Amino acid sequence: MLKATLALTCFLCVGLVSPIRAGDDSLVRFDGGIGVIPVSNVAVNADGTVTVSRNTVRGVNPPGQIWVIAGLNADVETDGRIEVRGRGLLLGGGNNIGFNANQRVFATLICSATAPFTQFSTPSTGVALEPNGDFRIDDTLSPTPPAVCASPVLLIRNAAGAWFAAGILKLED
Repeated sequence: MLKATLALTCFLCVGLVSPIRAGDDSLVRFDGGIGVIPVSNVAVNADGTVTVSRNTVRGVNPPGQIWVIAGLNADVETDGRIEVRGRGLLLGGGNNIGFNANQRVFATLICSATAPFTQFSTPSTGVALEPNGDFRIDDTLSPTPPAVCASPVLLIRNAAGAWFAAGILKLED
């Protein structure tokens, strides 16, 4: 009986400590997502011309249409491993609103706030969006990100390189 109790206690201790230790190698985490609105500003000039500013994020252009995302969680490890879980990444406008447009997506981490922006990405072949817009990325960023990511931005991009969604940085509690 004592051996069984000791074994169970050890098993529970390992089970409780392992998840805590698994996070020790985390470089940055994201909890929540923001879908893209391709235009960030429209100005009508005095001469009647219109200037449209695209919603470019750290050198990465947006697509031509609005995309929405219901949820996003991501964990980037110091060795470049990345796990992303996205829910409901779908077109938010146009004739195909509410559909995934048969897109494939990949992840890009950018750690600098000013140019030049080094992009740390999973392979651009990406993963297919499910019909409901859900996706999972379990891969490695290349090149490996720096040991300190001072100003992290995570972009979910299509094969053409446009960003569809951005992760919301998870701040420490």
